[in-house]
Amino acid sequence: MKKIGEMTLFRAFRSSNYTLYFIGRSVSQFGTWMQRTAVIWVVYSITHSAFLLGVTIFAEQFPSFLFSIFGGVAADRYDRYKVIKITQITSMAQAVLLAILVFTGHTVVWAILVLSVILGIINAFDVPARQALVHEVVADPADLPNALSLTTAMASLAQLLGPALSGIVLNAFGAAVCFLINAASFGGVIVSLLLMKLPVHQAKQSAKNVIADLAEGFSYLKKAPDIGLIILMLAVVSLLVLPYNTVLPVFAKVIFKGNAATFGYITSFIGTGAVVGTIYLASRKTGAHLKMILLLSTIVIGAGLIGFSQVKSFPIAMFFAAMTGFGGVAQFTVCNIFVQSQSAPEMRGRAISILLMAIFGMLPVGSLLVGAVSQHIGAPATVLCQGIIALIVALIFAKFLTKGKKSAV
Repeated sequence: MKKIGEMTLFRAFRSSNYTLYFIGRSVSQFGTWMQRTAVIWVVYSITHSAFLLGVTIFAEQFPSFLFSIFGGVAADRYDRYKVIKITQITSMAQAVLLAILVFTGHTVVWAILVLSVILGIINAFDVPARQALVHEVVADPADLPNALSLTTAMASLAQLLGPALSGIVLNAFGAAVCFLINAASFGGVIVSLLLMKLPVHQAKQSAKNVIADLAEGFSYLKKAPDIGLIILMLAVVSLLVLPYNTVLPVFAKVIFKGNAATFGYITSFIGTGAVVGTIYLASRKTGAHLKMILLLSTIVIGAGLIGFSQVKSFPIAMFFAAMTGFGGVAQFTVCNIFVQSQSAPEMRGRAISILLMAIFGMLPVGSLLVGAVSQHIGAPATVLCQGIIALIVALIFAKFLTKGKKSAV
């Protein structure tokens, strides 16, 4: 029985291309989380402003919202393999520029914001191509849900360990080293891409212009209302609930009287819950009720945020942080699996990009909102409100998520 369970959990690794993809992304994700943690901490250390934390997250994520639909068109039209290589090289250059700023003593907020905008534009083209490439690197289509869950599990593990490692490096060596480590990590993706054996890309001839392709993507969602409602729910949660991470430095420094390492520990416990959530999803049996999992995960997020906002004991708060991480990653993973597996192949890139727009469009706006509200009512009250909103969202979408047949994906 154990052997069968292990095969169920890791069955996507039967594909050598996916194994290479997984290893490359693993290395890169660790570096990414180190850089994100360092950027947020540097900005808060300079400004001591929760609002500017929101602005920093907005600067990276909102450009992804503006350009991600174009990234989806690029993922459907062009060679995803080449698109990803270009995005990794440019991301590496962005991280090196951040390191140079710190090394030369030019660590000013406006420069960090400009580089964050550049990274957001890069990610708008990287993420749709990277997500859609999973279909090409998985040999057996039946292994796709497992591959997506394992990829998210890897990202969650990076979220668990990356910030903690970043906190240690920040205290010992400074932010510049975190940025250089991230720059080096993009090499892992490039090497893995070079080692893959993929079919020669067949260029797709399209008589439509980019605007027509964009319109076709939104029109497709009208014909697939289940996908549209899933994306709508994720958009609402991304706007009002998930930006709780905007005020985490305030909890680390003010509520729990800590330092950069404390911030890293909070983010890592959120990552712990995320890892548990993705392992659960990766090991689930085919035919699991995805919509029900989505409903329960939203309730878990709400309960976790309410608990985290109200307790003063750091160990107990970390339990609720882990709950929040579990619910958040389960929600995103289920939405990702549902959209990718239910979308028509020729529309997959655009469907993924619209899903990403729901995140990248709402998260940065939500970060600004959370940062501004926190300035007036405080971080604990803000997070409490976000937890209550999550429960309300679960109640509103409960009928849709509990009706119909199981999503056998």
